[in-house]
Amino acid sequence: MSGRLLRLACTAATTACTLLSPIPATAAPEPPEPQERSTAELLTDLQRLYHETEQATEAYNATEEKLRKQRTEVTRLDAALARARLSLHDSRGAAGRLARQQYQNTTDVSPYVRLLMARDPQRALEQGHLIARLSRERAETVGRLTGAEKQADELARKARKALDGQLALAERQKKERDTVLKRLRKVEEVLASLTAEQLTALAAFEKQGASKAQRAFMASGALAEEDRKPSPEARRAMRYAKRQLGKPYEWGAEGPRTYDCSGLTSKAWAHAGTRIPRTSQEQWEKLDRIPLTELRPGDLVVYFPDATHVAMYLGKGKVIQAPRTGEKIKISPIASNPVLGAVRPEIRNRKPQRGKPRSSPGHRSSSRNRPGR
Repeated sequence: MSGRLLRLACTAATTACTLLSPIPATAAPEPPEPQERSTAELLTDLQRLYHETEQATEAYNATEEKLRKQRTEVTRLDAALARARLSLHDSRGAAGRLARQQYQNTTDVSPYVRLLMARDPQRALEQGHLIARLSRERAETVGRLTGAEKQADELARKARKALDGQLALAERQKKERDTVLKRLRKVEEVLASLTAEQLTALAAFEKQGASKAQRAFMASGALAEEDRKPSPEARRAMRYAKRQLGKPYEWGAEGPRTYDCSGLTSKAWAHAGTRIPRTSQEQWEKLDRIPLTELRPGDLVVYFPDATHVAMYLGKGKVIQAPRTGEKIKISPIASNPVLGAVRPEIRNRKPQRGKPRSSPGHRSSSRNRPGR
C-alpha cells in the first residue's frame, strides 16, 4: 500500500472511532426550587378561605332559618287541614241525615200543597214556619258541606306546596352544609402544611396589621369622641354576650355552648327581649342603620362588603365577636375586620334604610387600608 493510501486509511479509521465513541452524559438541569411564600401571602390566602367559609356559613344559616319557618308553616297547615277534615266529616254526616229525612218524608204531595189543604189554619201556619225553618237548615247544611269541601281542598293544596318547599329547602341546606365543610377542609389543609414558626409569624403579622388598622380607624374620626349611653335593653344584650366570652366558635351555632358570629348577636338581643334576624346579612338589611358617629354600646357592627360578619359594639372602639373557626368568643378592636357599617336592633318603628349610612372618609379609607383578618 502506498504511503498516501496508508495515510487515508488511518485518517478514515480515526474519524470512525471518533464518531462511534459514546458522548459523555451531562446532568439534566434541576428545576428551580419553589420560592417559599411570604407571611403576607399566607395570611392573604387564609383570610380569603376564612371569608369564603363565613360566606357559606351565613348562606347555610339563612336557609336554616327559612327551613325552620317552613317547618312551622307545614305544622300549622297540617293542623288546620286536620280540623277542616273533621269539620267536613261532621258536615257530611249532617248531609247524610238530611238525605235520609228527605227520603223518609218523600210523598207525591208537595209540603206547600199540604199546607194549603190543611183544615186548621193555625196549625197550617205553624207547619209553614216549621217547613221554612227546615228549609233554611237544609240550605245551611248543604252550604257548610260545600264550604268545608272547598276549605279542605285548599288547605290540602297549600299543605302539599309547603311540604314541597320544605323538602327543597332541606336539600339546599344539605348542599350548603357540604360547601361549608369543603371550605373548612381547605383551611385545615393550609394550616396543616405550615410549621410552628410559620403559624407564630402569621399570628404576629395579623395582630400587627389589626393594630395598625385600629390606629388609623380611631384617628380618622369615624367614631364620636365620647361613647353614647346604651339603653337598658342594650345593657342586657351586652351582659349576655360578655357571659359567652371564651366559648368556641362553631359555624351554624346559636348557643348555649358554641356560637357563630350572628348566632351570638341574635341570641344576645333575644335575651334582652328584642328578636332580630338570624344572619348578619339580614341584620344589615332589615335593622335600622346608623352612622358610625352615632354608634353606642349594644349596636351591631357589620363587616365586609357582602355583610358576612357581625359583632357587638362595647364602647371605646371595642367589639365582642365570635371570630371564626378555631377561635373563641373575644373582645377585639372594632377595625379587626373591614367595617361596612352599623345597625341598631332596638329601633323598630322606622322604615329600614336601603342605602349605606353616611360615613367619614376616614371610615372608608380605614376599611381599604386594613391588611385583613
